[in-house]
Amino acid sequence: MPTVCTLSRRAFFLGAAATLAGCATTETSVKNAPVPQKVSYPIVPATDDELAVRYAAVEDGGHLIPAIPYREIDPKYYRQRVKDPTGETPGTVVVDTPGRFLYVVEPGGTAMRYGVGIGREGFAWEGEGIIHWRQPWPRWKVPADMIARTPSLAKYSVENGGMEPGIKNPLGARALYIFQNGKDTLYRLHGSPDWKSIGKATSSGCVRLINQDVLDLYKRVPYHARIVVHQGAMSPSV
Repeated sequence: MPTVCTLSRRAFFLGAAATLAGCATTETSVKNAPVPQKVSYPIVPATDDELAVRYAAVEDGGHLIPAIPYREIDPKYYRQRVKDPTGETPGTVVVDTPGRFLYVVEPGGTAMRYGVGIGREGFAWEGEGIIHWRQPWPRWKVPADMIARTPSLAKYSVENGGMEPGIKNPLGARALYIFQNGKDTLYRLHGSPDWKSIGKATSSGCVRLINQDVLDLYKRVPYHARIVVHQGAMSPSV
């Protein structure tokens, strides 16, 4: 599987970044997925029947996403509601790089947790930003510095229009683009056809999710949602 995004520290202004990353689209309003207002503990794990439905094959946007052999994945990386460990305000996205988890904080003291794959050298960027672009079935437009390292990717360059959307596209079914101070960080939250990468450090620096999970994430994370990325261990919530 080709790598997904560059580890370059360069940042581009909004217009240039949108063109480079293939994320210049008209943002449509979305409704957040339902979340609990009050929670009774403990939160019970999903049954096998529920997991089978959660990770079944699904048609989306004219693309058929294959079923995930979820029994071959460590159960801690299944999408699941957990007691919030982040201490952040509801609506915040939190990436726990060492733990290989992504959280969407909910009202009522819970968070929706997803298992993720991280870049081979770790998710180098950390801090706070916003989800400035959201793209269903994005095109993968490979930056010039990545092509310099891997010339065979030139056919997917910006000039050539990138790789068409589809289940083999490394950006998967959805991509969410992280900006900081009005600039593109060049890091993404995105789907992936490579379910075996979840819980591992195998991508090029972005945060990847199972396609079924990124579809769910996309419903919960609106335009301009706040995101916090931790490189070290998170402090316990209070």
